[in-house]
Amino acid sequence: MPVIRILPHAALCPQGASITALRGTSVCEALLEHGIAIEHACDMSCACTTCHVIVRQGLRSLAEMDESEEDLLDRAWGLEPDSRLSCQAILADTDLVIEIPKYTINHARENH
Repeated sequence: MPVIRILPHAALCPQGASITALRGTSVCEALLEHGIAIEHACDMSCACTTCHVIVRQGLRSLAEMDESEEDLLDRAWGLEPDSRLSCQAILADTDLVIEIPKYTINHARENH
């Protein structure tokens, strides 16, 4: 099972974390299953950017993004070349290191 190492995030994961997840799971699902409450205002339907993450290592192991994800990412806060929507980033067998940006474009945090 791949390991996802999450870099420290002041609100969601202050100490950082390492979690495991099954191949074929989205990064968003894996984070939520391990108690890391990443925002996902559209319920993981690729309709917002609140689950935006930056993949610091292992990006090439993820499938290429489709056009709808690419278009949405243009609106994400703190966009970088290695940004992905975590709801669309499906795990393969390679470990990942991700960073959750400090902010999202969501003005009010959803209570999922």
